[in-house]
Amino acid sequence: MEFTALCQPIFEAAINDYHKTDCVDTPIQNPYASGIEHDLYLKAWIDTVQWHFEDIIRDPDIEPAAALVLKRRIDKSNQDRTDLVERIDSYFLTRFKDVQVHADATINTESPAWAIDRLSILALKIYHMKEQAERQDAAPDHIARCKAKLNVLLEQQKDLSVAIDTLLEDIENGRKYMKVYKQMKMYNDTETNPVLYGKKK
Repeated sequence: MEFTALCQPIFEAAINDYHKTDCVDTPIQNPYASGIEHDLYLKAWIDTVQWHFEDIIRDPDIEPAAALVLKRRIDKSNQDRTDLVERIDSYFLTRFKDVQVHADATINTESPAWAIDRLSILALKIYHMKEQAERQDAAPDHIARCKAKLNVLLEQQKDLSVAIDTLLEDIENGRKYMKVYKQMKMYNDTETNPVLYGKKK
């Protein structure tokens, strides 16, 4: 099975499970106890919750104190997302650790997990654009625009899936090699953000 064929139903299940309550405070109930499936479901859940965080914080009537609390939650969600992407890349590094790399092998512009991150976000875009395209209270021109955008997103999903599966096949066969750089986000680190380490004096 192609790897993206594993991803898609898991991403869709997480998105659908979230929307049973459509509440950012709903506890995750990951149906997978461990393994890459667990991490893929968690990835899609984090992305879905953050999608709705971003909707909420754009409310023009949000109270400043509530917005600050939400901004902190968005920051934590971003860090959790980054950490999880790096864990998924570790899965691939282990999976391909014994591959004999060709002398003329090349590196990709992004790691497999960061491409999978984009695939997860695309699944969310498709879910919400489909929702807009099926709105009963929207004007016909809104519906038409959203249907056109949905078709583009579905085409993008197919293209990205092929690209990811091709990349993984190339890595597995030694035509490309993985080299993963940690994100090293300095603003979350008490040792590198001067506002944070300055408070320790």
